[in-house]
Amino acid sequence: MDPSTALRKPVGILDVKIVKAMRLKKKDLLGSSDPYVKLKLTENNLPSKTTTVKHKNLNPEWNEEFSLVVKDPNSQVIEFQVYDWEQVGKHDKMGMNLVPLKDLPPEESKVFTLDLLKNMDLNDAQNEKNRGQIVVELTYKPFKEDDLAGDLDDPHKVMDAPEGTPENGGLLVVIVHEAQDIEGKHHNNPYVRLMFKGEEKRTKRLKKNRDPRWEEEFEFMLEEPPTSDRLFVEVLSSSSRMGLLHPKESLGYVEISLSDVVTNKRINEKYHLIDSKNGRIQIELQWRTSS
Repeated sequence: MDPSTALRKPVGILDVKIVKAMRLKKKDLLGSSDPYVKLKLTENNLPSKTTTVKHKNLNPEWNEEFSLVVKDPNSQVIEFQVYDWEQVGKHDKMGMNLVPLKDLPPEESKVFTLDLLKNMDLNDAQNEKNRGQIVVELTYKPFKEDDLAGDLDDPHKVMDAPEGTPENGGLLVVIVHEAQDIEGKHHNNPYVRLMFKGEEKRTKRLKKNRDPRWEEEFEFMLEEPPTSDRLFVEVLSSSSRMGLLHPKESLGYVEISLSDVVTNKRINEKYHLIDSKNGRIQIELQWRTSS
C-alpha cells in the first residue's frame, strides 16, 4: 500500500451499488441480525461510507448507490465490511471481502457475488466457515485524457468533476496546505479537523511544530452547490504523554463561507485563526462540476 496515493490527483470515479446480502448468520439472541455495510477505498484519507441498517433480516436488500473518488486504479482496492448493528455496545463484524480496482474494465458495470470472510488471510481456517455472501455492482469511470492533460498544462485550471457526479452537484475539494505562528499553552502537535455537513475529516498530526505543513487533500461529493454552506476548520494539538491535564487543546479555528468558491471555482487563501494570537492557516478550495 502506497501512502503517497492519498496525495495524488483524482483520475476517475468508482460507482458502487450495494445490492443485497444472502444467508447471513444469526448474531442476536432472538435468532436474527441487523446488518449494514461499510465500504472504503484503500490508500485515501476519506472516511468509510455506510448503508442503512436492515433490522431483523438475514437476506437484506439495499440497492444503495455510492460514488468514490479514485486516485490509482492499479493499486487501490474497494473493501466491504458487513456489521450487525447493536443498540448498545460494539457492533459485531459479520464478514468482509474486497475487489481490486485493477479487476474492473473501464466504463463497464460488473456484478460481484462475494463470499464473506473473517479476514483476508488465505491460511486462516476460520475463513472456511460459511458467513453468507454480499452482491455488489461496480463501475469504474476514468476521467477523459484531455481533462487530465488540460489540468497539467494550466496549474490554475480546475478539473471537471467526474462522470457520475450528481447532475446539479459537484465535487468540493479542500486542500489543507500549511499554518503559521500557531501556539498551544501545553504542547504544539498540530492537526487540522474539517467539519462539513456533519462529516468530519482530519489531517495527520505533526509533532512539535509551530509552522506545520500538511499538503493534504480531502473531497466531498455533493448533490447541489454549497452556496449557503460553511466549512468549519479547526487546528488542534494533542499529546499522548500519560498524566497530562490537557491532552488535547484547540489552537484556533475559522469558518469559511463556500459561496465564493462556487462562483470562482478556485480559492487559495490564508485565514486568521479565531482564538489564536497570530495564527494563520492556508486553505485551498476547488468546486468541480461536470460541465
